[in-house]
Amino acid sequence: MLDFSNKVVWITGASSGIGEALTYAFAKSNAKVIISARREDELVRVKNNVNSENIFVLPMDVTMPETFDLKVGEAIKAFGSIDILLHNSGISHRSWVNDTDMEVHRRVMEVNYFGCIGLTKAILPYFMEKNKGHFAVISSVSGKLSIPMRSAYCASKHAIQGYFDGLRAEVWRNNIKVTVVCPGFVRTNISFNALKANGEINNVMDNTIGNGYPVEKVAEQILKVIHAEKFEAYVGKKMGKEQISLLVNRFFPNLFKLIVRKHIPK
Repeated sequence: MLDFSNKVVWITGASSGIGEALTYAFAKSNAKVIISARREDELVRVKNNVNSENIFVLPMDVTMPETFDLKVGEAIKAFGSIDILLHNSGISHRSWVNDTDMEVHRRVMEVNYFGCIGLTKAILPYFMEKNKGHFAVISSVSGKLSIPMRSAYCASKHAIQGYFDGLRAEVWRNNIKVTVVCPGFVRTNISFNALKANGEINNVMDNTIGNGYPVEKVAEQILKVIHAEKFEAYVGKKMGKEQISLLVNRFFPNLFKLIVRKHIPK
C-alpha cells in the first residue's frame, strides 16, 4: 500500500464519484484529507464513512471565486499545511451544439475550468513561498479528443490540459509538481447529473458510464500516478476503447474523426 502519512491532501468535488473514492483511498494510505464540495451533508457522510479525525470537512462552491482566499486559509489551518491540491470538481452535459443554451456552456466552463484555475491561483503563492507543492488535476480522455454532444465538456477539459501544461513549465524551479490525470469511462453519476441543452438535469445514466471502470479501482490508479509525480497519465480499463481511441487519435487523427462521425447518436 502507498504511504501518504506525511501528506495533507485537499480534494474538491469530494462528495461523490471519483472525489469520494479518492477520499477513502487517501485515508487508507494514512494521509490527512480536506474534503470540499457544495453539499456539506454529503461531505459529512463521506467523513463518517472513514470515521477518522484526519478528515476535515470544508464546504465550498468552486463557482464563487470571491471565497477562495478565505477557503485556502481555512484549509491550511485545518492540519497546518497543504501538500497536494487535487482538483476534481466537474460537471458535464448531453446536448447538441446547435441546441445548447450559452448559459450551459458558461456553467460547464465555470465549474470545470475557471473554478479550477481560480483556486490554483489562490493557493499558488503559498506553494511558492514554501517552495513545495503538488497540483493534481482530474481531466478526462475528453481533454485529448472530442465527441458529439459533449462539446462544452470537451472544451473545458482541453482548456485544463493547456493551462496546467503551461503552469508546470513555469513553476518547476519552485519544486511544484503538476499531474494531469485522464480517466476513461468511470462508473459514477456524471451522466445522471449532466446538464441538458436548457440547463435541466439529465437524470439518465449513459450505458458507457454505467458499464464503466469501477471508481474504487480508478482511485487506486490515481494515487499511484500522484505518488510517482507523473506529468500526465491515463487511468481506467487497460486497452479499453477509450485508451485505443487515444492511440488512434494520436497516430491517425483523420481516421479517428471519420470513426467518430459514424458513431454519432441519432
